[in-house]
Amino acid sequence: MQRTWPMLAIGVCANVLMSLSALAAPEVTLTRLECGTNAPPTDVGLRSASVKVHFVFSCYLVKHGDDYMVWDAGNSMSAGAVAPKTSLVDLLAQLKVMPEQIKYIGISHYHGDHIGQVAPFPQSTLLIGKGDWDVLTDPKMRAVGNPAPFANWISGDGKVEPVPADKDVFGDGTVVMLATPGHHSLLVKLKDMGPVLLSGDLAHFHENYEGKGVPSFNTDRAATLASIDRVKKIAASRKATVIVQHDARGLDKLPAFPASAK
Repeated sequence: MQRTWPMLAIGVCANVLMSLSALAAPEVTLTRLECGTNAPPTDVGLRSASVKVHFVFSCYLVKHGDDYMVWDAGNSMSAGAVAPKTSLVDLLAQLKVMPEQIKYIGISHYHGDHIGQVAPFPQSTLLIGKGDWDVLTDPKMRAVGNPAPFANWISGDGKVEPVPADKDVFGDGTVVMLATPGHHSLLVKLKDMGPVLLSGDLAHFHENYEGKGVPSFNTDRAATLASIDRVKKIAASRKATVIVQHDARGLDKLPAFPASAK
């Protein structure tokens, strides 16, 4: 009987540690938000073999325990035909999330359809690729990247972290910015669905991703192909669901707003 007590103690300690571990693991969810009005079916010959598909504009809300991150900020409300019907702030309000609750706002790259609604989050830490930040803060590059939405951070009033490589956003491997030269993609580890990989503009359409099609306006073909290869390897090793952000044909991979993937 005396030998039973140590074994019981070990068992109790193990159970306690497992319980503490479970309590310590934050809940992570992912919600897609419509951040632009879908364009009519577009001939994507510049990006892949000639095919017409709907071009969509997406933002994402990542909930990590009590913290929130917004990934990409979509088109601005003044973007004409592709402007959102409902602002990002109003969409978040429908989820009972206020701008001041957003800890991080992550930007895949500086194109206008990914930065249009970043300004309403001045209290958030801006996470953006170092190369993108260098463009936005260089007066000589204003014809390339529009710095206006980032005035709060460029002036020094907001906190910004230029990301040169990968970044483990919350420090536990659940949300990781992946360096894909020229911009970033985002890997989100969900408990039920498993890993989800958001492409940014790594690829615009499935044909682009599967066939390694490089847009004619990309400045570095080799870097683009290397990025696609890297993401494919990560997706295969993690068994991740890849979301090609601009391709309407993949929208059903995630629950429709306001539901979240878990």
